[in-house]
Amino acid sequence: MTMGPGAQVWERFGHNAIWIHDPATEPDTTYNYGLFDFQQENFLLRFIRGQMWYWMAGIPAGPYVRSYVRDNRSVWLQELNLPPRARLELREFLQWNERPENRFYHYDYYDDNCSTRVRDAIDRVIGGAIRARTDTVPTGKTYRFHTQRLTANDPPIFTGLLLALGPGVDRPISAWEEMFLPLALRDHIRGVTIPGPGGGPMPLVAGERTLFESTATPPPDAPPLWLRWYLLLGGAVGAVVFALGRTARRSRAGRLMFGTVSVLWGVVAGLGGIVLAGLWAFTDHAMAYRNENLLQVNPLVLGLAILVPMGLAGSARGERWARGLALALVALSVLGLVLQVLPELNQVNGPVIALALPIHLGFALALTEPGRARGRWRPPRIPARR
Repeated sequence: MTMGPGAQVWERFGHNAIWIHDPATEPDTTYNYGLFDFQQENFLLRFIRGQMWYWMAGIPAGPYVRSYVRDNRSVWLQELNLPPRARLELREFLQWNERPENRFYHYDYYDDNCSTRVRDAIDRVIGGAIRARTDTVPTGKTYRFHTQRLTANDPPIFTGLLLALGPGVDRPISAWEEMFLPLALRDHIRGVTIPGPGGGPMPLVAGERTLFESTATPPPDAPPLWLRWYLLLGGAVGAVVFALGRTARRSRAGRLMFGTVSVLWGVVAGLGGIVLAGLWAFTDHAMAYRNENLLQVNPLVLGLAILVPMGLAGSARGERWARGLALALVALSVLGLVLQVLPELNQVNGPVIALALPIHLGFALALTEPGRARGRWRPPRIPARR
């Protein structure tokens, strides 16, 4: 059984479950591998570390389907052509898996989720036929491709994932790997065959039904091309930073606004860089490792929030260090852009570069404009009366 995308971010990738129909046992049971609880002990800490514990459980089929209908999520049913032995083995495995000591598993967004668990449970009772059919079939897609198209309805989440995910999600994936998506699993098993009663091949899928069709707009088939919008936003912010830097030479209000923008960008981008570095160094989020976005959003940016206000307050050292830091940030951003030509460094992060580089350039130009070194952007000194 496959369910379409929902409104919440964790529902955008769809869902699935295994429906066991046995006339001798009432009611029918659906086995769901996607259970989690925000109130679970240490849930947030486990989420941050990439050590989330999900579990599976059997749920009566009728109420389970109705819950998705209430949420306006499509529900499709595929009847599998399993031999009697495989049907019995699958049910026994699911009942074993549901026991308290067996039900929990270490969740991974791409490699070990609700859909891959359903895929593997079916594949184990048919002798690996699904993997044999799909493991070497290229899709021309990547994990990032699907992540971006399925989160295109939520630009902040889209941007956050664009920042957080490293090059691991940019390699081409096979049809087997693409079945981390429930709808991809539904589509790919249509081409799988297993030995029939006479020894010849028969399709794994015996039939399909649509139990409910959602009225919601389906996700796009491809991710949006927003590079120009990130570039326009980065260019606009960079221009504002440069203009405020000029204004800071002439008025107290200008110094206040320039200092405020410096603190805001320094804190947001600097803390963002700390998070990216932490995901790589201290967590199990493997898809966040070796993230080239650290050249654009990195902990050094936090220095702008300290050094620029120091310079505005009259510190020559603060002004000099802020200028050097701004130039270093531009150099790192440009390095990230240049590295895009190397085949070994093929992370898809053009939008992040388009956003961050103009902003860093705006700070560098604002802090190195002629006259800065002579202190023109610091408050004028008032001579003491004698």
